[in-house]
Amino acid sequence: MPFTLATWNINSVRLREGLVARLLAEELPDVLCLQECKSPVEKIPLEQFRALGYHWIVARGQKGYNGVAILSRRPLVDAGDRDFASLGHARHVAATLDNGVTIHNCYVPAGGDIPDREQNVKFGQKLDFLTEMRDWAHAHKPAKSILVGDLNVAPREDDVWSHKQLLKIVSHTPIEVEHLGMAQDAGTWVDITRQDHPEGKLYSWWSYRAADWHAADKGRRLDHVWATRDIAAAGHSSRVLRPVRGWEQPSDHVPVFATFDL
Repeated sequence: MPFTLATWNINSVRLREGLVARLLAEELPDVLCLQECKSPVEKIPLEQFRALGYHWIVARGQKGYNGVAILSRRPLVDAGDRDFASLGHARHVAATLDNGVTIHNCYVPAGGDIPDREQNVKFGQKLDFLTEMRDWAHAHKPAKSILVGDLNVAPREDDVWSHKQLLKIVSHTPIEVEHLGMAQDAGTWVDITRQDHPEGKLYSWWSYRAADWHAADKGRRLDHVWATRDIAAAGHSSRVLRPVRGWEQPSDHVPVFATFDL
């Protein structure tokens, strides 16, 4: 039975409750994974989401920062979480659907502004987080699994508006791309978005700093949908909902969708 999954860094689920409700009502994903909820779990506006048919919710919250949640119209069982890099942050949660597929929702640290771990603690934390994602995948060999989220790395040259100009900018530096690639390889994760769209510029984030984000179009693809190799062929219909960036009081990220025939 096919199901559609979406991932979205919402940048405050309480501030943008209406945008989440609109997306659920208009697009009807079976599963929506949210990052940067910036709310304790008990203060996430779950009732409105349940009223729209999303009765199963697994989340990890944190006051004012981070936070991840999985909303589902299909039965969902909490499958735990991991504190990658021992940061004490709510950056990962997992849940298993009624069809046996486990979904991992991740929010990788942004890494600050200076791409040097000696000068910038946050950048070191980001690299350590990705390293522990790699080590976890090596140790646990995920199967029948999907990993989604704001991974805060745009790995390919066509995942950014200018490869040359962003080589020294956090999110596209060679060391970040290398660390993300090692984490991906360790889990034999397949990039479903790029499986469907193998060529061409593709972005899921546009800075708030741009006066006209649409015209400038200086985007990056920071939000990803990965699947383990055993189910990757079942993934299709990937799309990035660019128009959502133009909604009133938007997040700087937009939702990324994929459908799986499982």
